[in-house]
Amino acid sequence: MVATTEREDPDEIAQRQMMNLFLGTARAYGGTWSEIFGGITDRRAAWKIHYPIEAMLFSGVLLFLCQLGARRQVNYRLRGNRAVGKKYRALFGVEEVPHGDSLNYSYQQLQVEEVQEAVCRLMDKVMGQEAFRKQRLFGVYFLVAMDGTGVLVYHEKHCDYCLTRKLSNGSVLYYHPVLEAKLVTAEGYALSLMTEFIENTDPTASKQDCELKAFYRLTDRLKQRFPRLDFCLLLDGLFAGGPTLERCDKNHWKYVITLTDADLPSVNEEFEALLTLPPDSRLTLPLADGGQQAFRWVNAIDYGDSENHRHALNVVDCVESRPNAQGLLTTSKFKWITNFTLLAHNVAKVANQAGRLRWKIENEGFNCQKNGGFALEHAFSHHDIAHKVFYLLLQLAIIFFQLMAKSTFLAHAFPSGLGSLKNIAFRLLEAWRNLRLEDQAFLALTAFPDDTS
Repeated sequence: MVATTEREDPDEIAQRQMMNLFLGTARAYGGTWSEIFGGITDRRAAWKIHYPIEAMLFSGVLLFLCQLGARRQVNYRLRGNRAVGKKYRALFGVEEVPHGDSLNYSYQQLQVEEVQEAVCRLMDKVMGQEAFRKQRLFGVYFLVAMDGTGVLVYHEKHCDYCLTRKLSNGSVLYYHPVLEAKLVTAEGYALSLMTEFIENTDPTASKQDCELKAFYRLTDRLKQRFPRLDFCLLLDGLFAGGPTLERCDKNHWKYVITLTDADLPSVNEEFEALLTLPPDSRLTLPLADGGQQAFRWVNAIDYGDSENHRHALNVVDCVESRPNAQGLLTTSKFKWITNFTLLAHNVAKVANQAGRLRWKIENEGFNCQKNGGFALEHAFSHHDIAHKVFYLLLQLAIIFFQLMAKSTFLAHAFPSGLGSLKNIAFRLLEAWRNLRLEDQAFLALTAFPDDTS
């Protein structure tokens, strides 16, 4: 923690602590900004370059971390501020923040794959931390939730790659969704491992691109990029089919897939029929609030997919009863298919510490980015490459933001709390705009406490 004296201004102390939290987190997990953005080639014409590429990319991350909401806000809230300019000089040797339009132009020249690799490289380091390795399921499997979400929506054709949807009134929506693979944990992390953009890139295709096609591409890329990691995929019922099962088996991955009564009818029917046979496939666990969980499971249910390939599926359901605010029990039911062999000693962990965590990609993932101030659905660029770069820089920013929010240093620096997570962004913007330090004193804030968990 930054050393302070009684005579210092409390506001300045808080700003130094917040800046230390940001810079220290980035250094502890990612290294220098040149290392974080290493491998991203600057393709701008040399005579047009006023800012190094790491300064341009850093500015995009900062835009999201400070929740500015639009690239023009870089001009209004950062650019022209002397305190911000001094910090940029210390970090990048420039005297000013790049203009928001310059960010858009420079990102158009980049290779999206190289920016994606910057995200993957950071996540390599994050998953290598002991705190994250301890959160693996059964001490082995990193939990990876996959799901799609919409990003950009237009009422007129935006580009040649737009997906289209015809509405009941006859009008057409043009939109750009993505499929995300996010590392999720019981502690509330939902960090992007890899992104697959869903778009119509093949002009000869008879059907539009979709989540399933994107899933096949994404799993291939994920295995190629992280060949030695043991993953357990957390998926919804859309992906409950033969190609998914075969990919997981081929990649030696585990899976826990949400199963509704409408999914895989033959499997659901056989599950209910076979439950009458094995008497030892039941488990009831009490909950601390007076409720309970009742588990039922069947292993090795035979399933033939549309290609007549046979699969042995293990199925578990859970009926959970909890008291509501009035003390009355309310009941929820969950069901999954998995390739974990289900037994009395592991069934609750598969359900609660894997299957039930899939929702975190919706809550801590997409909902946070859409409604938590990060403006996921704002069009930061209409250019087909630049908008992808902005999206990936948002994912980098979210990784840093969640690491900051869950850091023990944050609790030590602000023992009274900050009121809400949005105030982290507000305080960080305050520190960038108002904290005035000489270059060496500012750079010293990259030093982080020993405990970076």
